[in-house]
Amino acid sequence: MLKNWKTGLVFLFLSGFILLFIVAPLAGMFLQTSGSQYLETLADSQVRESIRLTLLASLAGVMIFGIAAIPLAYVLARKSFPGKGFVNGLIDLPVVIPHSAAGIAILGIVSRGTLVGQAGEAVGIQFVGGVAGIIVAMAFVSIPFLINAARDGFEAVPEKLEKAALNLGASPWRVFFTISLPLARRQVLTGLTMMWARGLSEFGAVVIIAYHPMVTPVLIWERFASFGLAYARPVAAVFVVVCLIIFTGMRLLAGASSKGMKQR
Repeated sequence: MLKNWKTGLVFLFLSGFILLFIVAPLAGMFLQTSGSQYLETLADSQVRESIRLTLLASLAGVMIFGIAAIPLAYVLARKSFPGKGFVNGLIDLPVVIPHSAAGIAILGIVSRGTLVGQAGEAVGIQFVGGVAGIIVAMAFVSIPFLINAARDGFEAVPEKLEKAALNLGASPWRVFFTISLPLARRQVLTGLTMMWARGLSEFGAVVIIAYHPMVTPVLIWERFASFGLAYARPVAAVFVVVCLIIFTGMRLLAGASSKGMKQR
């Protein structure tokens, strides 16, 4: 009993330390921002526009690139092929490399002199200094979170259920959409949420592709570099509150949806 008590105390101390490590900086930022600063920041049209752009650009990246990545996650979960380990490592690369390097790499294929850049300009899409470039940069650094989560979800689906459905005459498309995807739904939704969240916070890759129009992470840096901490802190605090409200709501909705499915 004594050993168990000591182990529990150690775990409690370490858990409390980590929670304090996460909460203390955020709490300090919120407490050092006055109510009037929150109101002034919310009334600032530049701040509101940057938050709107950040939310929509990251969401667009999820819708365009994220949904297209789900089949890749399924292939990685179900198929064995030469070089599969290399592909898995390649997927994690955007998380590992410095994001300024990611921005430079993206710039190398979307700048005006490249085929992609010229094709974009031909149809009215501007990557460098444009919203399209912001979307690409956000998606590039965040898509590994979706692929890894979705792959784990598909791996947890019993393969015998898929084979049984195929033996009964169901097409592969029908098996995927009626068995595989619904059973992996929770992990896929978690991956989509994490991809969106990671895109919201991106600075390094975005600032190289498009300093303007400003997303909120770039605006926070710009105000800190130009005017100091007192001007940057309220913007950061408001942005964190907005993100917290959105993702808390999404978690609650996902939890309610999961509970509803279990009750059925």
